[in-house]
Amino acid sequence: MNKAILSPSMMCVSEWRGAEKTLAALEMGGVERLHMDVMDGEFVPNLMLGTESIRHMREISEIPLDIHLMIRNPEDKLGWFDLRPGEYVSVHVESTSHFQRALARIRDFGALPVAALNPATPLCMIEDVLGDVDAVLLMTVNPGFAGQKLVPQTLSKITRLRKMLDDEGLEATRIEVDGNVSFENAAKMRAAGADMFVCGTSSIFSRQGGLMENIRHFRSCIGEEALG
Repeated sequence: MNKAILSPSMMCVSEWRGAEKTLAALEMGGVERLHMDVMDGEFVPNLMLGTESIRHMREISEIPLDIHLMIRNPEDKLGWFDLRPGEYVSVHVESTSHFQRALARIRDFGALPVAALNPATPLCMIEDVLGDVDAVLLMTVNPGFAGQKLVPQTLSKITRLRKMLDDEGLEATRIEVDGNVSFENAAKMRAAGADMFVCGTSSIFSRQGGLMENIRHFRSCIGEEALG
């Protein structure tokens, strides 16, 4: 099983433009990625972080980004984001008629392409591009808003995807989960085969504990030791 990656959702951080203390704690906790949700109000019913937000985050933190594009026709807009080598960049199969082209363009920028699926989208929609991606992002809630309940059938979807990848010899391809990744749900998702976790208000940003305490608890829940 791949070593876990924590990717805190920055849409859950209020006033993160001045959140140096929060970012310092994330760095101290060994957080591997920062999850940046980009929403256009069309593909999903909300507006969220844009090009300026991503540029600013790169300036104030050295943690690599995990950019989740919930936008229509992303292949036409990738150039707006100044994608960097080594950044994960997710595009939704439901968002474009030219999905493989979008993945290829991400690779051309030196970034790591990720195929994203909504809860009701079947895994067969990506079986012909599995060799083109470094990860698959499974939405475990319907995208657009934080604080939703887990769609329970997505847990078995993680298991089926892990088997699909392993059967193709793609053991290193990551499975990212996004949506109500609580402490309890994270343990179930890890057992099912997930190894990249978008953490939000139900886990590391929970007010029931401090940030460092929550990071340590999260790693414990998924069977890994805390890094800080």
